[in-house]
Amino acid sequence: MIKKNIKSTPSVSLDNVSITYGNSVAVKNVFCNIEKNQVTSFIGPSGCGKSTVIRAINRMNDLIEGCKLSGSVIFEGIDIYAEDIDPVEVRRKIGMVFQQPNPFPKSIYENIAFGARVNGYKGNMDQLVEESLTKAAVWDECKDKLNESGYSLSGGQQQRLCIARTIAIEPDVILMDEPCSALDPLSTLKIEETIHELKKNFTIIIVTHNMQQANRVSDYTAFFNTEKKDKDLSGKIGFLVEFDKTKKMFTSPNQKSTQDYISGKFG
Repeated sequence: MIKKNIKSTPSVSLDNVSITYGNSVAVKNVFCNIEKNQVTSFIGPSGCGKSTVIRAINRMNDLIEGCKLSGSVIFEGIDIYAEDIDPVEVRRKIGMVFQQPNPFPKSIYENIAFGARVNGYKGNMDQLVEESLTKAAVWDECKDKLNESGYSLSGGQQQRLCIARTIAIEPDVILMDEPCSALDPLSTLKIEETIHELKKNFTIIIVTHNMQQANRVSDYTAFFNTEKKDKDLSGKIGFLVEFDKTKKMFTSPNQKSTQDYISGKFG
């Protein structure tokens, strides 16, 4: 069981994190602190390790054969990769919303209730369903059809349903891996408005390729880039170039490569 350490200031700390797939290094030497009740965006070109790093924060990479992590991922003062830590418990405390909406093949109601029930929730289920859907800004759109399939909702509504499903198991951190990439502009706006509300109660980390979105929704930004593995080898290694408050990153970054990426010169 993961127990909170209330003396810990950051919600999540990445301490010299490197991740490999087999003998291939995907990302190396990442250091950063993710602040509580803030939105942190991970930006950078394809292949720079953004999604690999975000999946490491709730041990989703454990499900990939040959994937290994060195360094430490500290959540509320606890190393989540310690031998006595249950990765299933990690994923309950650190939830995830994926790129493509993935509702369960169940009713809207059961999409919320199922996970909570599996995790031992004993309270008023109707109230939990309503509160979770409300926090995800989708209650008004589905309150009269809770018994209909989650697939009956639009793509944007399905994604907010998935956010509500994550909220229902009461995590502390919500990871979002390009949650708007498959959505239309109006649905994207709804998700962004939802993110602003959610950070009152949750710490949020979002991977995005959309610079305007990163600027709009995040308080902090981490810029990742790639470097060649070796002169004689193909492929690249991801690394963290710069991590700072979003306003500073988008107006006066410390690194030229950060400015070049944000301004669209590459990526």
